[in-house]
Amino acid sequence: MPDLSRRLFLLSPAALLAAGGRKPNIVILLADDQGWGDLSISGNKNLSTPNIDSLARDGALFDRFYVCPICAPTRAEFLTGRYHPRTGVRGVSEGQERMNLGERTLAEVFRDAGYATGAFGKWHNGSQFPYHPHARGFDEYYGVTSGHWPNYFDTVMDHNGEFTRGKGYITDDLTDHALAFIEKNRSRPFLCYVPFNSPHSPMQVPDKYWEKFRNMDLLMRGPEGRSEDVGMTRAALAMCENIDWNVGRVLKKLDELKLASDTIVLYFSDNGPASSRWNGGMRGRKGSTDEGGVRSPLLVRWPGHIAAGTRVPEISGAIDLLPTLADLAGISFAGPKPLDGKVLTPILTGNRDDWPDRMIFSTNNRRVSVRTQQYRLDDQGRLYDMTLDPGQAKDIAAERPEVAARLRLAVANWSAEVLPAGADDRPFPVGESKLTWLPARDGRGAGGVKRSNQYPNSSFFTNWTNKEGEMSWDVEIARSGEFDVAVEYTCRAGSEGSTIEMSFLGAKASGQVKPAYDPPLLGSSNDRVPRIESYYKDFRPLSLGRVRLPAGRGTLVLHATDIRGRVVADVFSILLTRRI
Repeated sequence: MPDLSRRLFLLSPAALLAAGGRKPNIVILLADDQGWGDLSISGNKNLSTPNIDSLARDGALFDRFYVCPICAPTRAEFLTGRYHPRTGVRGVSEGQERMNLGERTLAEVFRDAGYATGAFGKWHNGSQFPYHPHARGFDEYYGVTSGHWPNYFDTVMDHNGEFTRGKGYITDDLTDHALAFIEKNRSRPFLCYVPFNSPHSPMQVPDKYWEKFRNMDLLMRGPEGRSEDVGMTRAALAMCENIDWNVGRVLKKLDELKLASDTIVLYFSDNGPASSRWNGGMRGRKGSTDEGGVRSPLLVRWPGHIAAGTRVPEISGAIDLLPTLADLAGISFAGPKPLDGKVLTPILTGNRDDWPDRMIFSTNNRRVSVRTQQYRLDDQGRLYDMTLDPGQAKDIAAERPEVAARLRLAVANWSAEVLPAGADDRPFPVGESKLTWLPARDGRGAGGVKRSNQYPNSSFFTNWTNKEGEMSWDVEIARSGEFDVAVEYTCRAGSEGSTIEMSFLGAKASGQVKPAYDPPLLGSSNDRVPRIESYYKDFRPLSLGRVRLPAGRGTLVLHATDIRGRVVADVFSILLTRRI
């Protein structure tokens, strides 16, 4: 028999609005590379996350919630309600992280319903307008649009498309701006999206959090045992406790403004842990389509509407969040494309008379896994009963051939429908905003020029030693105009004076690389463990003057016409500022 007392306790969105209630505020908190097991509510005794845990105590915990194996795809699925390959997102750098412009985002849905919208943190779905968050429905944006950022203290931040210097530790700084947004919009419904950068590398965290973990004997270890990178684990856990403190600041602000009862708060992560550490015995981590790579915590609180202590056992995913939040807020919308996600309101509020089984697909590099309530078919075609074997230890495909065949067919059909065919042929747009930033990660090096690291995000071009060396970007300018051109550079003493030229469809701008400017590589002093990504430098802009760039698509090239030293320069980006 249905629990009628539970139903009477909860107000449906329609009943809430009919009673003259205010539309709920939405606060979305997203961690970066935090595994399911990196919370104390998941059973991890190595750390304490009381503020995050409180969301489940006072609201709902989704027991089987699935995201993507890597960062940008999860963000695209959450923002659109659609599987990420449909949205144009194929990877995490070199333009593959961009979400197609025909997609309608969560922010656009809520903005069109009268909400103030703000995002504060790691965007990772496109840097150049109109891929930029400020052009995708967010009235206010402060953070980093790249997938990886090389420095977490007093770092360079993007504020509505212009660069500024952040203050303090990045997670604290992002939260400061989110709190200011909430305060500013306290009298109207708001959507506040806070995608933190941590515990993604570089493993930087303030001393007050690191001291607890610096020499900690871990009570719970990952599957690699003695070969686990304990330093990495300690740093990640310290960063998670810093996130928890900042989540507590957000919850306290809602209490102070008497907005807690009017606000839906969500907390989840974008993929599994980036290193081997305790994760509930699940197989796989970041990058994997196995359970450990795609299972995330999801905690949802809305006092008076979601019963405290609710546990949701049904499988769900990031694709479900847009339609569910719109439903909870009483917003009717019709996007330009069909959604893959489902409205979770019935299972969230306990009104689940008939909730059918479903399939949730996970993919990375064209490997596809599918999850049902009971089974997972992995990307090798092996079948596991997840209720009896959550660690995916025993392949039962031979024992349950009908289930394996049904799921293999579903994967084949889904792959044929959803996975992209052909190469990504989207140019980078230039001139759609006042400032267009073309970083090294979005370009190509040739003639010996290479990136400072194999991981493109936050890298810079180096080894520019001859006239054959060049950097290029595939760009498109929709409207011709006058642009100021600058190159973010460094140049060692004795090599200054080379002449470099930027060219595009016959238009050219040039200048001499001077003065010498050779700051040191930075980052290691704040790293708690050695990084694998690029270190960084404080690059300086070098003006190449003003030039009229024609409309059209072509290759924007930076090369040297005269070389005066052994090395021309290191280059982080080209900056194009539209004047007319």
